[in-house]
Amino acid sequence: MKLIVGLGNPGAEYEWTPHNLGFLAVDGLAGREGIRVTRPESKSNVGRGKLAGQEVVLAKPQTMMNLSGVAVRELLERYECTPSDLILLLDEVDLPWGMLRIRERGAGSTHNGFRSVVSSLGIDEFVRIRMGCQPDYPVGDRADYVLKPMRKPEREIAAQMVADAAEAVDLVLTESVDKAMARFNRRVSSTEEESQ
Repeated sequence: MKLIVGLGNPGAEYEWTPHNLGFLAVDGLAGREGIRVTRPESKSNVGRGKLAGQEVVLAKPQTMMNLSGVAVRELLERYECTPSDLILLLDEVDLPWGMLRIRERGAGSTHNGFRSVVSSLGIDEFVRIRMGCQPDYPVGDRADYVLKPMRKPEREIAAQMVADAAEAVDLVLTESVDKAMARFNRRVSSTEEESQ
């Protein structure tokens, strides 16, 4: 059993914000396979089904972003999974729009949802697929930026990125994290690497 969790904030006002890219990615996976992610469990909305021939639980924590780790920990316990069974999908303001970054350990992040998951699990060794949403214009407050609705050009990039993230999940499930990293991780400039 694999637990695939998308991070986001519950509520219609957050639906199309950059901070909800994780939710959008889970919705994309669910839609492709006809899985309904609506059952309330462990402070999340969940759905069970098969992806790439494997039994999976798709989940969207309903705790608000900063407390996502509580829900993820409860889900792992409920389904008797370990962190190695977890695939976490989330936005990343430190990466340019459209860029995916897949890792299975390390690489600290300024993302509060990610920090909450690491803190709650006491380990950072799990697969994470980060979806870039770095502003291409100056912003005063990055937290405010990720909670504002995406503009039309950003939504178009987001749609492709969500589709790529779904393909990355398939590759992790059918082959390996290394294969997914080789296919989807793209080079970034040295200044972006330093911020990782």
